[in-house]
Amino acid sequence: MEVNPRGIPKAPFVENVEDHVTVEEPVEIVLKKFQEATAKYKFMEMNHLTRKRNLDAKIPEIRKTLEMVQFLESEAGDEDDSKEIETMYELNDTLYATAKIKPTGKVCLWLGANVMLEYPVEEAAELLASKLSAALKTLKNTEEDLAYLRDQITTMEVNTARVYNWDVKQRRIARAKAEAADAAGLD
Repeated sequence: MEVNPRGIPKAPFVENVEDHVTVEEPVEIVLKKFQEATAKYKFMEMNHLTRKRNLDAKIPEIRKTLEMVQFLESEAGDEDDSKEIETMYELNDTLYATAKIKPTGKVCLWLGANVMLEYPVEEAAELLASKLSAALKTLKNTEEDLAYLRDQITTMEVNTARVYNWDVKQRRIARAKAEAADAAGLD
């Protein structure tokens, strides 16, 4: 079975419905399988949309933190170590405060799960740059997967419609034959 680089299977395209509908697998079973596959693809799509939404929120935060660490790194490089930096820092989304800080060459980063670690400024910049790079790569992969999943969902919906329409056509043919047989029997 063909898959994309991250293991999402490719939906088969139904060229000839007769190849899929057999005595062992009548139309109802084939339609049920196609609907289950479509539901699985939609479930994967929802997970990827959630991942994308989280990354879209996380990446600006990482960028903002990296810019601040790089600023602190550039300020620490000056010869005058006693120079204070006046800055505004965020208390919450709408509230900021002013602070004067002395360059220490260290910075504390939130790692998540109520964990904060102190890093040398250079090491913090490297860590944040690698996290930003990984988040951007994950975002790119997630967007590619979302496009791939949309294609697979469309393919499965087309397959379902083709099988359903084929079934309707076969029933009409069977009904027309039955009516013709009944009409021939009356004569």
